[in-house]
Amino acid sequence: MVFSNIEFKNFYKKKKLFKVKKILNRILVNYSKGNNLILLSLSKKYKYSFKFQNLKRYKKFKHFKIFGMGGSSLGAEAIYFFLQKKIKKKFQFVNNINLSKKENFKNTEFNIIISKSGNTLETLSNLNSQKIKNNCLFITENRKSYLRNLALKLKSEIIDHNNLIGGRYSVLSETGMIPAFFMGLDPNKFKRLDNLISSKKFINYLIFNVSSIISFHQNHKHNSIILNYDENSSNLFYWYQQLVAESLGKSSKGILPIISTVPRDNHSLMQLYLDGFKKNFFTFFYVKDNNSKKIDNNTLLDSHSYLRNKKMSDVMYSQFRATQNVFLKKKIPFRSFVIKKKDEKTLGELFAFFILETILLGEALKINPYNQPAVELIKTETFKILKKN
Repeated sequence: MVFSNIEFKNFYKKKKLFKVKKILNRILVNYSKGNNLILLSLSKKYKYSFKFQNLKRYKKFKHFKIFGMGGSSLGAEAIYFFLQKKIKKKFQFVNNINLSKKENFKNTEFNIIISKSGNTLETLSNLNSQKIKNNCLFITENRKSYLRNLALKLKSEIIDHNNLIGGRYSVLSETGMIPAFFMGLDPNKFKRLDNLISSKKFINYLIFNVSSIISFHQNHKHNSIILNYDENSSNLFYWYQQLVAESLGKSSKGILPIISTVPRDNHSLMQLYLDGFKKNFFTFFYVKDNNSKKIDNNTLLDSHSYLRNKKMSDVMYSQFRATQNVFLKKKIPFRSFVIKKKDEKTLGELFAFFILETILLGEALKINPYNQPAVELIKTETFKILKKN
């Protein structure tokens, strides 16, 4: 088995490998020398800028609020909602401009403020609008910035954000693992990279997968549509959406990840997916659930006896299989992930797979997958307007 608790089916048509294997070998050699901190963060070899032991005193809090934008928040959100059944504490995420009235923070709440630069406008605006004074931990780069100065003024604890790991890649570094620790999860269990790359089958799956997406891109299929059958996994794909769009959307190239909630969207968007333009490729994502509600036989009409003794998950899985059967008949490209168990290992493997996939796509398409130059234009323009007014 390649993954711990994931059944993975790759795109079904054989594609040229586009030198992906050669690129992957180079990346992994670089990783083995300790030169790729992003990949190191996906393994147990990664050295944090702090000790978890020193954070235990904050575990007494029952409510946590995380302030951050983009990669500073999306990774922790993905972890929290994907593994929510394992988590007993409550987490809230302030991940956009908060226009609501100021909130009164109780002593039972603990605030985690995350910004790599320490100058993220939305984050510092949210903090100042809510007048936070205590119970804070800041994660930011070790350099002069607004948030570092604020943390020093509040005499709050500061954890150094690794300056060589961009926000969208930081999920298994300090940014995501500190919140995971407070959630009662085991950070080490997320670190699955070495287990994955030691498997030839996984390497072959990854190479074939990336080669397929390159082929789609060359044939003007730029829309990567995720057919998500699990609402608690939506935040995982919001994280994935930023990872792919921000890493690859450059030089008039890129892939647009679109999250589609199914089977709801069977009644709105599926018509286009099946019979509309052919610029899409698809990812099916399904989570097995043995504890779903049962259909009430007592209220069921005889005309629908085929639903007798069925669970809601039986209906969902039937639609999952039926949609794949139709896609096959129509020769619509797709891959699928079936999650058999939700735990840290499973999520860690998904993070590692998608990060490797994105880096490989960037290298193969001759795109720098690590920067986001166009986003800076909006930041600069916003500051101009604020200062002028």
